[in-house]
Amino acid sequence: MRVETTKGFESWLRGEPGQLAGSGLEWLESQRRTARDRLRGQGVPSSKQEAWRYTSLKGLLEQGFAPIEEVVDTLQPSDLERFLIPGLETHRVVLVNGRYAPALSALGELPKGARLSALNALLESDPEVVRARLNQVAGAKQSLFSALNTAGLDDGLVVILDAGVRLEHPIELIHLSIGMDEPRVAQPRHLLVLEAGAQATLIERYLSLEGAAYCTNAVLELSLGRDASLQHERIQLESTNAFHVTGLYLSQDSGSRYQGVNLGLGASWARTDLVTGFRGEQAECGLQGLYLAGDRQLMDYHLDVDHSLPQCSSRENFKGILYGKGRAVFDGRVYVAKDAQKTDAAMSNRNLMLSERAEIDTKPQLEINADDVKCSHGTTVGQIEPEMLFYLRSRGISESLARRMLCLGFAGEIIQALSTESLRDHVTEQVGQRLESAPLN
Repeated sequence: MRVETTKGFESWLRGEPGQLAGSGLEWLESQRRTARDRLRGQGVPSSKQEAWRYTSLKGLLEQGFAPIEEVVDTLQPSDLERFLIPGLETHRVVLVNGRYAPALSALGELPKGARLSALNALLESDPEVVRARLNQVAGAKQSLFSALNTAGLDDGLVVILDAGVRLEHPIELIHLSIGMDEPRVAQPRHLLVLEAGAQATLIERYLSLEGAAYCTNAVLELSLGRDASLQHERIQLESTNAFHVTGLYLSQDSGSRYQGVNLGLGASWARTDLVTGFRGEQAECGLQGLYLAGDRQLMDYHLDVDHSLPQCSSRENFKGILYGKGRAVFDGRVYVAKDAQKTDAAMSNRNLMLSERAEIDTKPQLEINADDVKCSHGTTVGQIEPEMLFYLRSRGISESLARRMLCLGFAGEIIQALSTESLRDHVTEQVGQRLESAPLN
């Protein structure tokens, strides 16, 4: 028997609707009402539903998260310095507890035809821009948490690149969370539109200033026009007391290229849904990921790649390293429609287990209804080869350092997919620190 959403998530939706961004805009209030109605009808998922078979919502519900009402405006640029990556030159946008922080952001000079704006501000200055794009990509495939985000969205980032615009430097979107006296939830909403031939790199970083319990429930809607190209790198490095949810919805026009790199290194409980579809032929989609899960950690990745048109390609390559009592879930689905001939799709999930107490539930799936396709999928679960560990130990290398070296070799393929050397070095160090201190059993 499912729990009604109005009971399970009533604290997430508490508060007067008029306090949210864009209050008074009838079209937005209508979308919020529709989202609330969907929540009430959908209910909280249970293990009887396939998408939530391996992941319980019990711990999340017990937190009683409430919306963040306080605006944090006391942070100074010096408070952010320890999180900045040396050598990484970007158009920096900072959200603190889900709200745009202009004092911490540094947009720099943008080329003509490039627009970066806080969602809240745009709802006041030019709401029709948001109206034309909000929920256009997520649409009917919205999950429970995406509907919650729509009902409670208050701020986020809007990026619009006109046809042919190319950004020389990446956009860096930093989600910085600060603990509150009570468990709080932030629900940022991001809209990214690349018109025909536009090119950009987006780096998302999820960080915690303190170790308090909180929840981030983010939704991204990405729309790529004809021949547009986006490199999208996401690094989730939050407190081990944090809960993290992301719904990423991607729509690609003909000839467009998307390369996504997802790194899950933090949080106590993390769920990421990657939903992509093609609206034009000869589009390319690459989804890569690396997740680490140790004691008191759950990493859950769900992929839904819909090949409804012919001559499109997708590559899904995810790797996991688990230690202690860490748990991970990988549920990947590639659907090929009847008329989607010449589809080229390959899905892989490989996992390295450093502890007998760790657990991985992996389920790559192919649903093929066309006959002229090239599709494959596979999964592996293994341990460090004793011979390799012995070889390094015999050279005077400590066991912890040897394990770090071998695991970084396993993870290196994903880390090398990051676009800049400074970011690769930063992630390598973060991964290495966790692996070197990982328990042996």
